[in-house]
Amino acid sequence: MAVGNFSRVTELVLLGLSDTRELQVLFFTFFLLAYAMVLLGNLLIIVAVRTDPNLSSPMYFLLCNLSFIDICCTSVTCPRMLVDLLSHRKAIAFEECIAQLFFLHFVGASEMFLLTVMAYDRYTAICKPLHYTAIMSWQVCWGLVSACWAGGFLHSIVQTLLTVQLPFCGPNTIDNYFCDVPSVVQLACTDIYVTEWLMASNSGLISLACFLVLVMSYTFILVTIRVHFAEGHWKALSTCTSHVMVVTIFFVPCIFIYLRLFSSSPSDKHICVIYTVISPVMNPIIYTLRNSEVKVSMWKLWKRCKVF
Repeated sequence: MAVGNFSRVTELVLLGLSDTRELQVLFFTFFLLAYAMVLLGNLLIIVAVRTDPNLSSPMYFLLCNLSFIDICCTSVTCPRMLVDLLSHRKAIAFEECIAQLFFLHFVGASEMFLLTVMAYDRYTAICKPLHYTAIMSWQVCWGLVSACWAGGFLHSIVQTLLTVQLPFCGPNTIDNYFCDVPSVVQLACTDIYVTEWLMASNSGLISLACFLVLVMSYTFILVTIRVHFAEGHWKALSTCTSHVMVVTIFFVPCIFIYLRLFSSSPSDKHICVIYTVISPVMNPIIYTLRNSEVKVSMWKLWKRCKVF
């Protein structure tokens, strides 16, 4: 496809995390183990929640959905990165690059919305315990989760359409290990100032708005717990502490990357590792180690598996 007097770029070259062979082998080992932990840990949470009647509350339903999103999010980038770490030429077709960009923003934005819903769930459970069952009914839960996926899809469609309408006629080198909006649009052979503002407003403001809602939710929770010192409230606070850790690991890098005009910084790709790999690895660890009900359910599941 021609753009002006130039040929459209048909493939892009990913520079990856390092061009040193020793570091590539080290990164491959680390990320292979990390990806295995993401799959195993989050699948265990999903199976435990789905098979244990004691984990049939809205909180665990949302946790199950978070685990599924984490598997999807890591699977968008990690398998390709593992292959590239063993390859000499890290080329990706332009269409595959756009597809990766689309699915990354689809599941990434869905996770942001879901984490916000999980904060609302904890706020309702602690601040309005008498009305919790009515407010967080199963119909409401399914509606909120569906809205998270729909919101992620809408966000991703906007980002993808803004990207594909740009002319790409060279260069074709991306200083990252996956295709993302900031790195891809910088390759466009046209002025992208307006597009940058539109994309930063879309991704950056979504990240910031969700983060501010989360901060407000936990502020109300802390105020409530200062007034009520019941044992049940402290147990709920422990759950919220886990959620705060997940939110911090996931949102802070996203806000740093997307809430600014796009620039090419060598540190950006290392920051991206936090929310594409580290956060999905940490989620099952945080939720299982700090949640006695999930640990008991997994132990029961393990004993049932040993029988067979």
